Amino acid sequence: MKLSFRNLAAVSAVAAILATSCDSQEKKHVKQVTFPADATMEQKVEIASNLVPEPKQLAWQDLEMTAFLHFGVNTFTDREWGEGTEDPNVFNPTNLDTDQWVKTLKDAGFKLVMLTAKHHDGFCLWPSATTDHSVKSSSWMNGQGDVVKALRESCDKYDMKLGLYLSPWDRNAPSYGDSPAYNDLFVAQLTELLSNYGKIDEVWFDGACGEGPNGKKQEYDFVRFHDVIHRLQPDAVVAISGEDVRWVGNEAGQGRETEWSVTPLTPHTIAHSDSINSALDINGMSTDLGSRELIAKADRLYWWPAEVDVSIRPGWFFHDTEQPKSLRELAEIYMRSVGRNAVLLLNIPPNRQGRIEPADSARLIELKQWIDRSFSDNLVEGPAGDLTWKIKPDSEFNTVVLAEDIAKGQRVEKFHIEANIDGTWTKVTEGTTIGKKRILMFPAVKASEIRIVINSTRGKAEIFAPQAYMVEMPQAAGQSITGYVSAPVDSWKAADGSDISALTDKDDATLWTAPAGSREITIDLGKTEDVSGFVYIPRQDGKTDGMAFHYKFFTSMDGKNWAEAKTPGEFSNIVNNPIPQRVYLGSPVKARFVKLEVSDNATGDNGLTAAAFRVLVPQTGGK
Repeated sequence: MKLSFRNLAAVSAVAAILATSCDSQEKKHVKQVTFPADATMEQKVEIASNLVPEPKQLAWQDLEMTAFLHFGVNTFTDREWGEGTEDPNVFNPTNLDTDQWVKTLKDAGFKLVMLTAKHHDGFCLWPSATTDHSVKSSSWMNGQGDVVKALRESCDKYDMKLGLYLSPWDRNAPSYGDSPAYNDLFVAQLTELLSNYGKIDEVWFDGACGEGPNGKKQEYDFVRFHDVIHRLQPDAVVAISGEDVRWVGNEAGQGRETEWSVTPLTPHTIAHSDSINSALDINGMSTDLGSRELIAKADRLYWWPAEVDVSIRPGWFFHDTEQPKSLRELAEIYMRSVGRNAVLLLNIPPNRQGRIEPADSARLIELKQWIDRSFSDNLVEGPAGDLTWKIKPDSEFNTVVLAEDIAKGQRVEKFHIEANIDGTWTKVTEGTTIGKKRILMFPAVKASEIRIVINSTRGKAEIFAPQAYMVEMPQAAGQSITGYVSAPVDSWKAADGSDISALTDKDDATLWTAPAGSREITIDLGKTEDVSGFVYIPRQDGKTDGMAFHYKFFTSMDGKNWAEAKTPGEFSNIVNNPIPQRVYLGSPVKARFVKLEVSDNATGDNGLTAAAFRVLVPQTGGK
């Protein structure tokens, strides 16, 4: 049941707003709109209220949850970002089973699966004619294998939609950095994937970019890339460097409290997008992407909904030392993504055998069961009056689900929910945007009715009838999701005697800066520990100076003789996603001293900064 909110006696100002808009006066704008040069603020708001998604965007938002499969040479080298110099023979899954992938994901409630057809290392999971750095040069299946083809066939078998991620950054291609030549190669790879593997429902590529062998930074021709996609797969949505789907701005599984699909944030495919966004002082990670204040300064708007990408494990590729997130963590991610007007893209990395790990499969089924159990018994019986709904007698609930009819736009700016408790209307929760779906939890109440009070809206608010549930969140896991915990820091001191309190406190807002001329974190742990890894937390103040990028990690018993405990690595995408960087060793190393040695940082400056640093030990070895 859908209701149109035309007035609200309790909020006279809103009633006036609603009364000025009628269906006959509404002019829809699909996907994007440019404001008239002389548009008033009132006119801009009205235009914003009538911006709607394309049919394919609407269908994409209906998916709610999609699956990511990071699989490639990194799976076998235990890396997150490969160098592009890997021997193709490294790729050798001993029991590749794409049917197992798709059936597992289907049973878990997913409707689309996305494969990393090529990651930053440039290794292609299909036999591309553009490069020898692919499965055709691997001993796997005697060079006759094709992971993309196998997955295509499995998706057809289980009626699953297929998406493909083709990384623009290619650390293997000799032409990378020679922008025209590499863009030709990338277009050729896109053409192969979009021509030879049936219907593709989502094409995913990010803006990851680096320097080529010539020392020049690659300049991508996104307009040309999209022209190829629109020509070969016109029904595919393009994420996240595209005009259909945007990156939510983090890899933590969290949408914004105020998540607008209507935004002045300009996609890369639009000319001068960087300067336009800079003038508005916004980027993909900005907190505010759709307020009236932004609209007032903007020249145009886009229907550009958010996709929340996060991995079920700490890393994006499979690592033996990692375990899946707890059911509680995944449930919270669901509430903060699907429940905040976004689509959840959950990564489930296949292992070195070429199968989804049993622990991951089990956790996915647990999540599906929790979702089904939590949202199966809707306690709303039906309308009880204007803006009011009856609750089943003697029912207790703690969760309300709201949804706008986004085919007509996203309009609600602020609202609250009241419950009739023993004859008294009491506010139980509040929110800002609604969009495709908004899930709100609050302390459980027993009430006979609920009503929604729209405090602010852009024109007439069009929402579906609310749903009410009694949701029990899973218990917090008693064990770390990785099997490791942070070692106590009470006895830590810097090997050089400097102050490291900003590294060891529990406040990530504090900033540690290495002494001048140093790019090391060297710590005396105060006692011997079974060192199993470390966590580097980059600065959290919005700045990027001193963020570590390439590193080596060493351990020592005496602080003089050092052993390299981890092959050189890098903190991938740390500037755009400054979350804790967890690195795990293959097996614990007994050590009294540890050293993180940084060869260069993400922004090219000479310093080293950190919000915090932790040493990981086995679960039984610390608190």
